[in-house]
Amino acid sequence: MRVLVLGGGVVGVTTAYQLQRDGHDVVLVERLPDVARDTSFGNAGMIAPGHSFVWSSPRAPWTLLKSLVLRDQALRFKPSADPRLWRWSLQFLMQCTAAKARANTLRKHQIAVYSQGLLQQTLADAQIAYDRNTSGILYFYRDPAALAAGIEHMRILADDGQCIEVLDRAQIVARDPSLADAAEKLAGGIFCPTDETGDCAMFTRGLAEVCRARGVSLRTGVTAQAIEASGDTVTGVRTDQGVLTADAYVLALGCQSPFLARPLGVDLPIYPIKGYSLTIPIGNHCAPPAMAVLDEHNLVGISRFGERIRVTATAEFAGYDVTHRPADFAHMTRVVRELYPDGADYARAEMWAGLRPMTPDNLPIIGRKRHRNLWYNTGHGHIGWTMSHGSARLVADLIAGRPTEIPVEGLV
Repeated sequence: MRVLVLGGGVVGVTTAYQLQRDGHDVVLVERLPDVARDTSFGNAGMIAPGHSFVWSSPRAPWTLLKSLVLRDQALRFKPSADPRLWRWSLQFLMQCTAAKARANTLRKHQIAVYSQGLLQQTLADAQIAYDRNTSGILYFYRDPAALAAGIEHMRILADDGQCIEVLDRAQIVARDPSLADAAEKLAGGIFCPTDETGDCAMFTRGLAEVCRARGVSLRTGVTAQAIEASGDTVTGVRTDQGVLTADAYVLALGCQSPFLARPLGVDLPIYPIKGYSLTIPIGNHCAPPAMAVLDEHNLVGISRFGERIRVTATAEFAGYDVTHRPADFAHMTRVVRELYPDGADYARAEMWAGLRPMTPDNLPIIGRKRHRNLWYNTGHGHIGWTMSHGSARLVADLIAGRPTEIPVEGLV
C-alpha cells in the first residue's frame, strides 16, 4: 500500500522504517526543515525499560499540590483557563490509584522491553551512529529510607523480568569513579545493566537517511493542516503544499496530534508536559560521567553522549509554550555540578525546552479509531524514545492485518 506517515520525530521515523520493511510505499511528512527537530531533539536519550513507572501514581496528586506553593519542585503545575488542561488533569487523577498505577506500569514495561529488542534488530539491519552507550543506567538515592523504598518500588519491574542490581556507595564509585567526589551524598542505587542511552535526534536522522535510501519519500518543511474524510474513510491530508493521498495514514504528531484528530470527531487525551535539558561539551575536563544516572531525589537525569553530556529535568504544565530562560536551568545545573565538579565545560551549556505528549495513563495511543484507514501512534510521554521501535512495529502489523507480538487491546 501507499502509506502516509504524519510526523518526523522518532515515533514517525521508526514507523516509516517498519512500514518500508514490510514493502509499503511510504511518504513521511514533517512540518520542520528536518526530522527530530521537536520533542525528539533534546530528550534525556535513555532507552530505559527500568524506568517504566507511570507518573499517574497514588503519590502524584500530593506532588502536584505541593508544586502550587513550592517553586523548586521537579513537577510544576501552572493553573490556566485552558479547559483541556482541567479535563486532562481529571482523567489523570482517575488513573492515580494503586491498582491502575500497577497495571499501567506493567503494560508500559511490556512495550518498553519489546521495543528495546526491536532496536537491536534495527541496528543489526542498519548501521547508525548515535553515541550509543550500553553501560547501563543507575537510579540512585540520597538517603537510606528513600533507597529502601526505591528497592521495594522496583520489585514490580523485577518481578516482570527486569534485570536489576542494588549497589551501595562503594559499588557505585567502583562502576563510575567520576562520582567519587559526590560519594558521601549517595546512599546507594538501583542499577539496570540492560538499560542504555544514545542521542535520539542523531538516531532519528540516521534512520531517516536509511529510509530515504530505501525509497521512503521524506517531505520535510510540509505542514499538515487537516485530515479529510468521507464517512469512515480518510481521503487525504490537506497541507500547505496541496493535498496528499494514500491508502493508509498514520498520525504520529505527538503533542500536535489532537489538533488534527479533533475535527474528525476524535478527542485524543494528550496534553503537553514541558521538559528542559542542557547539552554540555566535556572539553578538556577529566572526570565526565561514564554511565547514565537518574538522581531520584532531584529527578535530574544525566547521560553521556560521546564528548557531550545531556542533563534533563522538570515536568511543567505550561501548555504549548516552549520558551525558556536561564533561571529554568539553575536547579539541574547545581545538581550536575555537585555530582561531577570536573565533568564538563558548564559555561558552554546549550539550553533547550520541549514538550512531552502525555496521556492520563502514560500509555501510548496505538491503533485505529473511527476511520478504517487512519492509524494512531502517538502520546508516548516521557519515554517515547524507549517505546518508539515497539509501537512502530505494532502499527505496521496492525496495518498489515497480522497478529501483534504483544497485546494492543486498550491502547486506542
